Amino acid sequence: MRNIINTEQAQAWNGYEGEHWARNRDRWDAVNAGFNTPLLDAASIGRHDRVLDIGCGAGQTTRLAARRAHDGHALGLDLSAPMLARARRAARQEGLDNVSFTQGDAQVHPFTPAAYDAAISRYGVLFFADPVAGFGNIARALRPGGRAAFVCGAHPEDNEWLQAFTALDDLLPLGGFGAPGGPGMFSLADADGTCEVLSAAGFERVEARRVETYGTWGADAADAAVFLLDSGPGRHLTSQVTPETRTEAHTRLTETLRPHETAGALRLRSVALLVTAVRGRGEPRG
Repeated sequence: MRNIINTEQAQAWNGYEGEHWARNRDRWDAVNAGFNTPLLDAASIGRHDRVLDIGCGAGQTTRLAARRAHDGHALGLDLSAPMLARARRAARQEGLDNVSFTQGDAQVHPFTPAAYDAAISRYGVLFFADPVAGFGNIARALRPGGRAAFVCGAHPEDNEWLQAFTALDDLLPLGGFGAPGGPGMFSLADADGTCEVLSAAGFERVEARRVETYGTWGADAADAAVFLLDSGPGRHLTSQVTPETRTEAHTRLTETLRPHETAGALRLRSVALLVTAVRGRGEPRG
């Protein structure tokens, strides 16, 4: 894979992290699916549009965009080969012929200039080593006036899955886990800072608003606790403690999550920023 700047992220998403997301594609989609309609509506995707999905993962949002742009095309870009394999398989199973997937680093990928009418991302723009350069490269891929809509993590303390982890602070080395700043799941949590980044990258009419949804994390508390502790962040934390401590962490996390069981599922609130912008007429930065 050429043109990779974020080598650490490439290793993670082609290693355990990517394999875990690929194996659990349906579960992660159940966690985040509540953001799909607000995201796609904000992008105003039309039937003839060419859509770029950044950090598309297993491709749910790409396929949904392709259905809206049924006389156009949707391209999903991601670092993760395991997740892209699942995305391609799902597109074939759904009989979509106006969608494709490419492996690459959005910060430096050689997009055809002005080739897209809209760019979207559901939690896929959080890991740029240089956010201005990354968003500048996306802006160049859009035609002047092209639309962008991104969902990114916001207000860590309002996300109930992260609240649950704080109950383990005496068992696991949480440290700055979940703190905003730096490439990571809350790197764009500051709305004003994120708007400044997009403006510096060449976007105009940049706005960010809070959105929230409840996602399904498991069948019950015990199931969701296993899922959370086996995810990339959870595995990183539990790999630093003994098996006995990991077992204790699972037991306590299960009890912490139990009040969120309802109607045969474990549901938790996720809070995000929905960022919208249009590409300006000038040359994007980065």
